[in-house]
Amino acid sequence: MSGPVAAQRIAVIGSGGIGGVLAEAAHSAGHQVTMCVRTPFDRLTLETPGGTGEIPVSVVTEPGALGEYDWVLLTTKVQDAASAAGWLRKLDGGRAPVVVVQNGVEHRESIAGLGLQAQVLPALIYVAAERVRPGHVVRRGPATMQVEAGEIGERFVELVSTNDLSARTTSDFRTAAWRKMLTNLAPNPITALTLRRLDVLREPDILDLSKGVLAEAVDVARAEGARLTHADAEKVLSDYIEKFPPTNGTSMLYDRLAGLPTEHEHITGALVRAADEHGLPVPLNRTLLTLMRALRPMRMPSI
Repeated sequence: MSGPVAAQRIAVIGSGGIGGVLAEAAHSAGHQVTMCVRTPFDRLTLETPGGTGEIPVSVVTEPGALGEYDWVLLTTKVQDAASAAGWLRKLDGGRAPVVVVQNGVEHRESIAGLGLQAQVLPALIYVAAERVRPGHVVRRGPATMQVEAGEIGERFVELVSTNDLSARTTSDFRTAAWRKMLTNLAPNPITALTLRRLDVLREPDILDLSKGVLAEAVDVARAEGARLTHADAEKVLSDYIEKFPPTNGTSMLYDRLAGLPTEHEHITGALVRAADEHGLPVPLNRTLLTLMRALRPMRMPSI
């Protein structure tokens, strides 16, 4: 790295767990942060292993209130990207890059229809984070990010890297994105369907199911050009069981508990669509997708 980056103006679209974590990292790196949100809140509170504190950010609920920014971080779920169109178009002057921080493998596709002038940087984030209410995010450990290699990617790594967020570029983002998909394809729908946290993966039958789901996924990922092996899938499951607390949840579980739409069409659905294009059988993933599509919205206390 070339040293500290001069203070930048950063707009974070979305106030979920990822939005809160990135707002915290950007502030810690010395930047001015504005959060673009639908549900207003007075202050952003981050609860972390090191303690709980407030992050001084500006909160804006209407695109018309925005000024000029140096970076735009899109942290909404893939299915909500279209609802961010007003923010993105207001912020689109062609100068500020748009960093798309999402699950799945459709980073550019999710905003392609908006006709933006800005350069797009696909990004992946690994972090256990949950928004427990508007303006209050729990981060249960440090975060790591991978972004597409290139000049913008290098600048972004310098922009946000802190003690609690480690960012790096990758020259093979396709493989990185499909590797991240492996971390989502089994735990996310299974926790959402069972309404259990990661402890459910320790059930022998669920573990066998998860292995089958990821074995199908590796075959599809390889057909899509990702350099993955079945050993990668085995490592994903062993990490979930050996490294992650069983009380952690997943984004789909949190969304279901909050009565929000889940990302199943852009995670499991994307896998099934790719499998169909390559003529590959994915019966386990197709079954999970069918069940996720059948879920009705709900609202209940967090578990």
